[in-house]
Amino acid sequence: MSQHRSLKGASTIATKRNVLKRFERVELLKKRGMFRPGDKVVGLPKTKPEA
Repeated sequence: MSQHRSLKGASTIATKRNVLKRFERVELLKKRGMFRPGDKVVGLPKTKPEA
């Protein structure tokens, strides 16, 4: 019996996600120079993942 495609591991996901987790958004904003240490992590600006 085969496994349903939604139950396969995360390592097999080949598509690019368009929603980032909070820690990913903070890392991206740090790279862009838009987040400084001491800034609040609540209410972050919207970001698009790098292409």
